[in-house]
Amino acid sequence: MSPAAAPAVQPLLEARGATMRFGGVTAVDAVDFVLGEVELRCLIGPNGAGKSTFFKMLTGQLTPSAGRIRFRHTDITGANPHDIARLGVGIKTQVPNVFNGLSVRENVFIAACRRKSMAHTKRIVDETLTRLRLTDIAERMVGQLAHGQRQWVEIATVLAQEPTLILLDEPAAGMTHDEVHRTADLIREINRTHAVIVVEHDMPFIRMIAKTVTVFNQGRILMEDAVGTVLADQRVRDVYLGKQAA
Repeated sequence: MSPAAAPAVQPLLEARGATMRFGGVTAVDAVDFVLGEVELRCLIGPNGAGKSTFFKMLTGQLTPSAGRIRFRHTDITGANPHDIARLGVGIKTQVPNVFNGLSVRENVFIAACRRKSMAHTKRIVDETLTRLRLTDIAERMVGQLAHGQRQWVEIATVLAQEPTLILLDEPAAGMTHDEVHRTADLIREINRTHAVIVVEHDMPFIRMIAKTVTVFNQGRILMEDAVGTVLADQRVRDVYLGKQAA
């Protein structure tokens, strides 16, 4: 008797035929996308390629014109961002969404205390600050921090909510060289236990963190492969140089 076939592994996140139209303009065109558990995926592409629009479709900021998006076993197509967050999707946007008049610890505490006991909240705050190496600035007011530090605080507030999937929109934008390297370290650390999607256009940063890369161009996926293969591909080079892709 032949051994039973192994059960199919369900993806963490799956988009099928995801499409977004704005009037007569199709910003995302029938995209199929699959992300596994605890996977790190980078979405890249030139300005206007559709990657940020696709990101907003995944997070509920935009309702797809067509297609379906599923998170684990739940159809989240067009769901409210708060409902998507409750399912286990954490989001960090380009602009830090933090409380300037509160300390780093207080910001992380507010994020962690949602639907959790006080004892659990305190433990998560301490663990998060330690994990992201923020203990040295934990009592400082967020409004007094440098840009890169503020970005790390927001990543901490997302992580403290214990999501399954974390989406980061251009997390290294506007950072110094040293801040970029530390941000890459933080993302690799987070990816040990969480699935992560990073939308980015900074190629040196992509090289630091990426495993699998999905390339958007003109609203479609141009290619999807290991980072080395993608960055060596002539079509990708042409897209970033503003030439017509082959």
